[in-house]
Amino acid sequence: MDLTLLIGWFLAAALIVNGITVEKLGNFWDQPSFVIVVGGTIASLIACYPFRMLKDVPKHIGTCLRGSKKYDVPKTVEQIVDLAMIARQSGLLALEEKAGEIKEPFFKAAVLMIVDANDPDKVRFVLERQVEDMMSRHDEARGMYIKGSALAPAFGMIGTLVGLVNMLKGMDLSGSGGASSLGQDMGVALITTFYGSALSNVIFHPIAQKLAVREGEEVLYCSTVIEGVISIQSGENPKYIREHLLASLQRGQQTKLLKKADGGGK
Repeated sequence: MDLTLLIGWFLAAALIVNGITVEKLGNFWDQPSFVIVVGGTIASLIACYPFRMLKDVPKHIGTCLRGSKKYDVPKTVEQIVDLAMIARQSGLLALEEKAGEIKEPFFKAAVLMIVDANDPDKVRFVLERQVEDMMSRHDEARGMYIKGSALAPAFGMIGTLVGLVNMLKGMDLSGSGGASSLGQDMGVALITTFYGSALSNVIFHPIAQKLAVREGEEVLYCSTVIEGVISIQSGENPKYIREHLLASLQRGQQTKLLKKADGGGK
């Protein structure tokens, strides 16, 4: 489980509270400002996006909190190398039974495609098309949070204008009163800007960025699978396949995994 999003939220909240000081924290709560910014942002997102996307918000949060082990590239490479060894010894048809043991749908479908003796170009085209479709869906979901990151400060500005208008309307330059509400109206004007900036930079933007990181992990995994099954179908040497697929990792990690593989083969 990846807790960095929650840790970041906690640290941001703690630092903001520390800057405000606890005894003055009450000065930063204003219900009308909160309703304008949070309520307005949510309302605009509802107007912008269909329900099929809005209902997936809990799923998106779960994706952000999910660890990177779901798409473990080194482990996947070793699985591909094992399949390559079986294919060289017994042929591609021998992989059908092994495909049934693979739980990840994309990997399983890729192996079954080469078992069915599809043309390599067709296999690559179909699998890459699936990855492109997946990326389009992810970009659409991430765009919702990017939009929220833009809307929150905008509603903060709307709240600021509301507060300023009320303040100016309540001013009585004749000296007969009207100054009692100036502080409250000015507070609404400033606090809405604060709420909008916090909502944008602490909530929406980190979620969008974390979803981009998760997408990168999944794309790397899928690319590894595609290159791996194509190499198996081409009859490449398992050792070459391992070196080729690990090339996408950091140099230090590559060296460590290759040494481990060579040691295991002795």
